[in-house]
This record gives sequence, C-alpha cells and structure tokens, in this order.
Amino acid sequence: MHKETGNAMRTPWHGIALSLILTAVLSACGGGSSGSDDTAPPPPTTPNPTPNPPNDSLPAAGHPGGATVPSDAQAEDVSNPRTIVGTGTAASCTSAAFVAAVAKGGVITFNCGSEPVTIHLHETAKIVNNTGAKIVIDGGGKVTLSGSGQRRILYMNTCDQAQVWTTSHCQNQDHPQLTLQNLTFVDGAASGTNAAGAYGGGAVFARGGRLKIVNSRFFRNQCDATGPDVGGGAVRALSQYENLPLYVVNSTFGGRSDLGNFCSNGAALSSIGVSFTVINSLFTHNRAIGVGANPARSGTPGGGSGGAIYNDGNTFNLRIQGSRMTNNTANEGGGAIFFVSNDRSGTLSISNSFLSANKSEGFETQGLPGIFYLGNGVPQISGSTLQP
Repeated sequence: MHKETGNAMRTPWHGIALSLILTAVLSACGGGSSGSDDTAPPPPTTPNPTPNPPNDSLPAAGHPGGATVPSDAQAEDVSNPRTIVGTGTAASCTSAAFVAAVAKGGVITFNCGSEPVTIHLHETAKIVNNTGAKIVIDGGGKVTLSGSGQRRILYMNTCDQAQVWTTSHCQNQDHPQLTLQNLTFVDGAASGTNAAGAYGGGAVFARGGRLKIVNSRFFRNQCDATGPDVGGGAVRALSQYENLPLYVVNSTFGGRSDLGNFCSNGAALSSIGVSFTVINSLFTHNRAIGVGANPARSGTPGGGSGGAIYNDGNTFNLRIQGSRMTNNTANEGGGAIFFVSNDRSGTLSISNSFLSANKSEGFETQGLPGIFYLGNGVPQISGSTLQP
C-alpha cells in the first residue's frame, strides 16, 4: 500500500456483501434516467468559449455539452511566451528543444510550421518547481507530444528534491500552476515507482501545486497493467493545493476504439484525494485492465477499477458536467467511474451528461450503471442519462 498522501488508507469493502450495502445506501438515488438513445446527449446551454477544432484525422478535443466554463478553468493567455519551441519548421521542433523549454518554465508555445507535427520525446519533460508560479504549455491545436510507448511525456512533482523543493510543505503548496492546453498526448508510458512516489501517469504525472487541462487530447497512453493503487494511463494527480479542483475542460480521452488509454486503474484520470471538475469532455474506450480490485483479493495482483476515472482517498469531490462517457470498461468495478471516499466525506455530482455502455465486469452500484460509489450520501444527478 502506498502512503504518499497521508490519507490513502483503504477500507476492505470488497469483502462485504456489496449488494446489501449498496441497496441500502443508494436506493434513494433516482437521478439517473435509463433512456435508450445513445445519440442524444443533453442539448447545449452555452457555447464553449475556447473551441479547439481538430487539425488532423483524429477525434477532436472535447464534447459539445454546453456546460458553463468558469473563468479559472478557461485557457490561459499565451500572447507573451517565455519560450517558443521551433523556428518555423517541423524539423526544428525537437525533443531536446521541448524538454529544455519545459525546464525553463513560464509560457511555452510552438512554431513548427503550418501543418500538424508530432514531437517524439527522447526523455521525459520535467517541470522545475522554482521557474515561476505559472507554467503554460500551449500547442495551438497542432502539436502532438509522443512517448513512443517507451516513456512518460510530462512530469511535475513538488515533492521531488531533484526538481527543487520550494516550500517545507511540498504536498500542499500553491505553485507551480501548470496548464496544458491545445495539445495532444499520445503513446505515453509509465511503469514502476519513480522518484517521490511518482507511479502511474503515462502521459502526465502531477503532484502538488495545481494542474489544469484545456482543449487537449489523450490517445493510447498507458501505465502498469496490475496493482491496486497504480493508475492514470493518461493522467495521475496527487496533492493538489488546498484540494482545489483539477479542471479538465473540453478534452478527449480515447474517442475511438483504437485510441483508448489503459492502465491497472483509472485509464484516463486517476488520483488519491484529488478533486476533479470535468467539463464538456469525452471519455470513450478507456480500460482498467488490472485484476483483483483494491485491496487486492487473495491470489491476485489487484486493480481493475475505474475504466475512465478512478478517485480514491478521503475528502474530495468529483464533478462531471456536460460530458459524455461511453464504451469504457473495468475488469472489476466502475466501467466509467470508481469513486471511494474512505471516510465517506467525498461527493459525486453528474449534470447534463451522458453515460452509456460502460461495462463493469465485477461490480457497480445499484441504480448507477457504470459507476461504483461510496461517499457522502447519494450522488447528485441532474439533466443526465445513465444507461447500461
């Protein structure tokens, strides 16, 4: 059992008679409807203020769910970059240039020519924690960062001494504030436990400070195939400042059967004790491929929960707004969402969203197809369709 957050003790719930408990806890939950039209998400209420039209043949970023995007969740201004990667050609946008730009911090943009470009990283790009309070990486909708199936793409960890400690309380500090926008992350891979507890997060690992993801796409990213606490084929987040929400806005995870992310748990998003607010985003074909749940059943390696999203810990909140989650799978619990608040203080809300065909091979909460939930009361569901 990993102990990196101080509140990650697990309740051995899988040995309890789940059907009896969940019937009692959630029989009052009538918010999810059981519609049959998989092509009819809720109508938009407001336009997305920061659209990111695709510039290639891959699925576009986000879902037109119409949820209002708060000001602090919107894309950051990049009109005055510290570093511009590239000098106008695809060949000038190298792995070394990008890695060096990330180490310098500040606002980073790209000048790689008029066509979409893929930068194959030869090493993981790492945030240095004393390079400024705010770091923004903006791909302009044309830049793909690839780990080539061999390495993690981006790493931030305020508790890693190698990346500079800037406070005496690295697990709860307000910087760096990292924003990833208008980018595509593909074929990132993380395996094993790295420095300062940095396991999981095939595309992005972020511990401490704050992380925001806007208008971005995540395809075929992966982390360890087994383990009860490893997660985040695409994104693994820990220790966000003051438990303020990690925003995921107008972004796509998977989107096609050959592009899904995968990991033991939480193939798209994984965390312990982190609050997520997911707005106008798309999750499809993501897979939690571990076996044995958490804690691991005897004779198994553990894992397999949260096909798209895995939330664990104590006090945290998950908000899904204007989003679509379909065809995600989990070998154990929560084909779409696994949510366990060990002290039962955490909350889940789903509004104006569409969840369908998220298969839980092992278990899910009665009345909430594709979701396993243990938290404060019942999930708050409004204007949404949840169906098997």
